[in-house]
Amino acid sequence: MTITPLMPVYPRCGFRPVRGEGAWLISEDGSRALDFASGIAVNLLGHGHPHLTQAIQEQAATLMHVSNLYGSPQGEIFAQRLVDTTFADTVFFTNSGAEAVECAIKAARAYHQSQGSDRFEIITFKNAFHGRTMATISASNQEKMHHGFSPLLNGFRYVDFDDLEGAKAAINENTAAFLVEPIQGEGGVRPASDAFMKGLRELADEHGILLVLDEVQCGVARTGALYAHELYGITPDIMASAKGIGGGFPFGACLATEEAARGMVVGTHGSTYGGNPLAMAAGNAVWDVVANDEFLEHVRTIGEKLRAAIEQFIGNYPDLFTGVRGKGLMLGITMTRETRSFVAHLRDNHGLLTVAAGDNTLRVLPPLNIDEGHIATFIEKLSAGAADYEAPES
Repeated sequence: MTITPLMPVYPRCGFRPVRGEGAWLISEDGSRALDFASGIAVNLLGHGHPHLTQAIQEQAATLMHVSNLYGSPQGEIFAQRLVDTTFADTVFFTNSGAEAVECAIKAARAYHQSQGSDRFEIITFKNAFHGRTMATISASNQEKMHHGFSPLLNGFRYVDFDDLEGAKAAINENTAAFLVEPIQGEGGVRPASDAFMKGLRELADEHGILLVLDEVQCGVARTGALYAHELYGITPDIMASAKGIGGGFPFGACLATEEAARGMVVGTHGSTYGGNPLAMAAGNAVWDVVANDEFLEHVRTIGEKLRAAIEQFIGNYPDLFTGVRGKGLMLGITMTRETRSFVAHLRDNHGLLTVAAGDNTLRVLPPLNIDEGHIATFIEKLSAGAADYEAPES
């Protein structure tokens, strides 16, 4: 057996992009594809956005990395902006979403242990996706992510998503926190109910435990709110953010209240690259664009137009599609059959990029600055793909 230079953990497709223009990706052979995947909800301003590109270029030419041994004027500026625009009092910068969730898990445990408590167990929810590290796969009940990596880390209890009574019943003397995605992404673009999210907040307050949110995929204006928990009228104690926060540059953040972060003191956590000047330049540029009412209103408005167009379209193919769900520009089209072959068909035959998810769901995650012309092109390509799709035999 000859292994490939790129470790073969991904079943990579034949589309090989080398350039991007707005909502389009161009392959090395010159073919173009409408990108309604956005690098899995990362490229929230599309490709080649002038303000983001200029900020990264200027910072790269000035200073990219120095480590966290020194003062960080760039990090202080962006952390203050996050504090000013969210529930948080403090921020730790990471390199990825998984690391942001890892930091959140550590902060939740450290909070209790800083008070002399032995609470360590975190209640998580089935079909969640929190990352690919040992702690974050242990926080998920998905066996496909566990295979080959046993034994998992202990300290996690799994409860059905959106089951408030199940969450309440799972609380015991060891419970430190709830960890939940307000909208499950990989799990099928499944929004939690208002009653569930408000109920978790109330249970956390009642039992002296923390509410930790994973907003890696649903955060940063994706839903039409700066963070999805705002749609539920609640605030978390700790929150993981990543993906769109850098607009394509890889970094994340763990945000917390002062009380929830009380255990995170000097020497308890760290990162060599986290919060480097180049990442902070990207984050500040993204915040310049998205952290205002006008942009968020655009996401809500264009999201409703996209949803309406999808709902009107899928009625033509009741044997293939069953509905659409989600918030803002984080939408999922539910299908009557396994989704991956249809995603491949749209990509390979019609130049449309989408993402498969659990529960037979087709994820639609376009850049947040799309317009009605992009929606029309999306529906045109989706319609053509549905018309000539032949599902593989099972």
